Amino acid sequence: MNKVLLMGRLTRDPEVRYGQGGNQTAVARFSIAVDRRFKREGEPDADFFNCTAFGKQAEFVERYLHKGIKMVVIGRIQNDNYTNREGQMVYSVRVIVDELEFAESKSASVANSGDNFGGGFGGGSNFGASASRPAPGPVGDGFMNIPDGVEDEDLPFN
Repeated sequence: MNKVLLMGRLTRDPEVRYGQGGNQTAVARFSIAVDRRFKREGEPDADFFNCTAFGKQAEFVERYLHKGIKMVVIGRIQNDNYTNREGQMVYSVRVIVDELEFAESKSASVANSGDNFGGGFGGGSNFGASASRPAPGPVGDGFMNIPDGVEDEDLPFN
């Protein structure tokens, strides 16, 4: 069985492209930063995963997702290994998205990102933060809220 569940924040705005000709399928690419539960000195605090969504999910990604938003991604791991021009094997993996869920309420997301998303999300889960909780501070899920006034370049997923 090949199934992965990740919760983290988008590291950049998604890149969405549409197929050419008769195939107008949307393809969305984005990456998320997932905090490590146990951190050792000198090691990174987060892991970064490249994700790809297709079709209606890619259109959803294009419409509602942006840098800094906290998401739950459910999907499968796919190898993207290739041989480069120097003949060296390059190893890479990608998460192919099967399901997406919001991991915080709209108000918490707006408070954390400073952005305003028009429109509703519908059916999103609220796993995380409350907008009334003071920031920063650890949330019960192991993530920290992004405090108001923090600039993009100060974030680890810039």
